[in-house]
Amino acid sequence: MRIAIGGAITLIALAVAGRRVFWLFRLIRSGQPAQGRLDDLPKRIWTEISEVGGQRKLLKWSVPGIAHFFTFWGFTILLLTVIEAYGGLFDDDFHIPGFGHWAAIGFLEDFFSVAVLAGLAAFTIIRVKNAPARLERKSRFYGSHTGPAWVILGLITAVVGTLLIYRGAQYNTGNLPQGQTKWAFASYVVSRIFSGLSHDVNEDIETAFLLLNIAVIMGFSVLVVYSKHLHIGLAPINVVLKREPAALGPLGSTPDIEKLMEEDEPLVGVGKVEDFTWKAMLDFATCTECGRCQSQCPAWNTGKPLSPKLLIMDLRDHLFAKAPYLLSTKGEAEGEEAPKAVTGVEEDAHAHHGVPESGFGRVPEPGQPQVDRPLVGTAEEGGVIDPDVLWSCTNCGACVEQCPVDIEHVDHIVDMRRYQVMIESAFPSEAGVMLRNLENNGNPWGVSPRTRTEWTEGLPFEVRIIGDGEQIPEDVEYLYWVGCAGAIEDRAKKVARAFAELLHTAGVEFAILGTNESCTGDPARRLGNEYLYQEMAKANIELLNETGVKKIVATCPHCFNSLAREYSSLGGEYEVVHHTQLLGKLVEERKLVPITPIDSSVTYHDPCFLGRHNKVYTPPREILEAIPGIRGQEMHRCKDRGFCCGAGGARMWMEEKIGKRVNVDRMEEALGLDPDVVSTACPFCIVMLTDAVTEKKLAGEAKESVEVLDVSQLLARSLAPAAPATTPAEPVG
Repeated sequence: MRIAIGGAITLIALAVAGRRVFWLFRLIRSGQPAQGRLDDLPKRIWTEISEVGGQRKLLKWSVPGIAHFFTFWGFTILLLTVIEAYGGLFDDDFHIPGFGHWAAIGFLEDFFSVAVLAGLAAFTIIRVKNAPARLERKSRFYGSHTGPAWVILGLITAVVGTLLIYRGAQYNTGNLPQGQTKWAFASYVVSRIFSGLSHDVNEDIETAFLLLNIAVIMGFSVLVVYSKHLHIGLAPINVVLKREPAALGPLGSTPDIEKLMEEDEPLVGVGKVEDFTWKAMLDFATCTECGRCQSQCPAWNTGKPLSPKLLIMDLRDHLFAKAPYLLSTKGEAEGEEAPKAVTGVEEDAHAHHGVPESGFGRVPEPGQPQVDRPLVGTAEEGGVIDPDVLWSCTNCGACVEQCPVDIEHVDHIVDMRRYQVMIESAFPSEAGVMLRNLENNGNPWGVSPRTRTEWTEGLPFEVRIIGDGEQIPEDVEYLYWVGCAGAIEDRAKKVARAFAELLHTAGVEFAILGTNESCTGDPARRLGNEYLYQEMAKANIELLNETGVKKIVATCPHCFNSLAREYSSLGGEYEVVHHTQLLGKLVEERKLVPITPIDSSVTYHDPCFLGRHNKVYTPPREILEAIPGIRGQEMHRCKDRGFCCGAGGARMWMEEKIGKRVNVDRMEEALGLDPDVVSTACPFCIVMLTDAVTEKKLAGEAKESVEVLDVSQLLARSLAPAAPATTPAEPVG
């Protein structure tokens, strides 16, 4: 009887779950090609060990991380009990051959059973504490499928509960694989409940709960493949197939636009869900709806409609709804019909959680087919992703950094932007001004290239300039890439001057390109104009290669990221450092010795493209620590959890019309520490933070003496000789 019932439950469950898994496999396989997903296999294996086995990303949040760690390893270790359960269908005295009778195995199984229950209790407390019904947008679970999450927690509890009950009965009947050992402590404790019952009754309890345990496990397996807990199976696959840069660095997709344009029907960006790569589709299906990305997103935290989590969920829901069409058009008739999804009147998951119609979970009008829904469009157009969602992204990368299953949100957002910009010509009007300025003058401000050397005027030394057709002199160690901001924007010019003076003081020979320097193309690329970016990048690479440049230093993290991480795909291979890295090295070598105390309280703001995108956190802080008199203090959101200034993703050139301004939110956090100086290492951050502190000063919410300064400016001040003390004049007469 045991065999018949257990076998029937298993076969039915595996058939249902297997059918769904095969459907998912074919759907994801229908995506566009994604290259290089198995490059550098040893590194990928280590990533799998550290992120899946070691739960590295999850443990960044200590309490839920520890709970998930024990739950994950509990599931892994308790696979032994699944083997024992199926073995018990055939043989009451079954144990895993070789080691299954060891007392230590019984201890491990019971320890992790209890650990899983403790983890489930922690998850329950976390979900109650962060209930979206009470906290609304402040809850990271806002918009997630909270109902199925509670069902899953209940099922896992049932798995462990039925396991311990039948093991307790087995202890009494003598059928426990490890024998009647108190090392199986939890089973022993449960066995005491049934100890007064007869042997036959204990056998009946064992049989009933053994079968119930198998039934719950099989039911759980079916529910998993139909719910967000699909990540249990997909997360290890997604992690090993993720992009493997040293940090976020370059964008993942770098199509050669010139070659694409030669095709009859070029696929530029993503205009329909089927235009996404198979890896993107895998991302959508892997999302755990945990909301870590949402909790860290600067757009979401300032009242804008973009939530990285809800964006991925919307794309997943649309992909699944459109699946019958996608599979049938590829000649793969789908046996699992979903007529509601095809007609576009499917149940809307997000609507159950009060998510406003600002870009999430909109149900198209009855009768509007899913195949006709625009991927990006307003609510009136029935779009899947609202334009305000798409254009709110700053490309800060907080979502990617925090995602425990390595979803590549930024790449997918930029892919959709590419289609909107290059095919639909649909983007914020002020961004169009920036693009025209890049095309006509080689910089976002639109000023004449002739002004690019004005920042050098008045320096007590001559800055060497590489002229047309000239090779960089052998005695020049670094080409200083000034960047558009450093050459044009008044506040950033002061940084360029301070840095140049520091290099001169340290005896480092450097040169600049002067009027030949042009924008790296980063703003165009992050906006979505990949063609303009590539044209500018190729021109810059040609110029740099002609001059024979080997080593470059940049004060702008956006330039630094482009030159160091993105130009290589177009043939530009250079040794590039950020100015804080070079200055830190010069301070360490005592070529720059800060001696003048700066009696100031300083908090440092991590630029996203320096920190998260390139993992440069230590050099700026080491420089500040080397300056005597400075009292450093960290903001709550710092380093890999640093909060954006609002300028990335080409947002520097777009008006912020929705919600609170990101730079104001960040400055409020800084001012909460009552600093004398808010320091940073990016010209865009300086502009945004200065604008925010000026606004706060005008409102009387910040002291007039607060300054926003680059790390190099503080270092330059500390190298200057102290002002001589003045003695009071003797009174006349």
